[in-house]
Amino acid sequence: MPLRPAHINIKALDAPAVGRFWAQALGWTAYAPEVTTYVGPPGGLVWPDPVVLGIDVVPVPEAKAAVKNRVHLDLATNSPAHQRELTARLLSLGATPADVGQGEDVPWTVLADPEGNEFCVLEPREIYRDTGPIAAVVVDCGDPRDMARFWGAALGRPALELGDDQATFRPLEGTGPYLEFLRVPGPKAVPDRVHLDLLPCPGEDRAAAVDRLGALGAAGLDVGQGDAAWTCLTDPDGHEFCVLAR
Repeated sequence: MPLRPAHINIKALDAPAVGRFWAQALGWTAYAPEVTTYVGPPGGLVWPDPVVLGIDVVPVPEAKAAVKNRVHLDLATNSPAHQRELTARLLSLGATPADVGQGEDVPWTVLADPEGNEFCVLEPREIYRDTGPIAAVVVDCGDPRDMARFWGAALGRPALELGDDQATFRPLEGTGPYLEFLRVPGPKAVPDRVHLDLLPCPGEDRAAAVDRLGALGAAGLDVGQGDAAWTCLTDPDGHEFCVLAR
């Protein structure tokens, strides 16, 4: 049975502050019903949102390591003027320019949120015209084809694009952001600061979903979560993700 992404998980020293940044950045609302700060569309907390992927900002005691995250968000724009306006507004909210080796000639802008998590403000692209403010969740990996095999089976859908350098999915039935795996040199070196949390589909409990993912190549991960209502795993490339209870 397929799993669906429930939200994007971002670790932060100051979860409320980072949540407020992302709410203002996306034009959404920061909700804080418990310990974490959930960022989703305005109008009241809906989780999981049926159309978009919200962001759950989780407090942690460790600051981000001084290396590029291997998971980041791409933000969509609808015109060159919108890209310029959004970039300027994000800088005024506390974002900073980031250099991840992109050079000077790329059409997108690389920034970092107030705790250093990199993200991109993309130039207008037709493929992202209906994604909402988040165009894509982008994952650096060693082998996009291997990621496509694992994540395609986990999400229950084929890749929309598959090659040696990139694999692309649309995980929420034609809505919300894309999920993209890009080939990069070098292995994963530090725990992910940004990751996906998944929900089992109706009719499958968490234990069954975890067993199925293990058979696909996921590995268990102990981050000190104890007897939590979620299970921490890693995919075949070492990226952390969690399976939540419904």
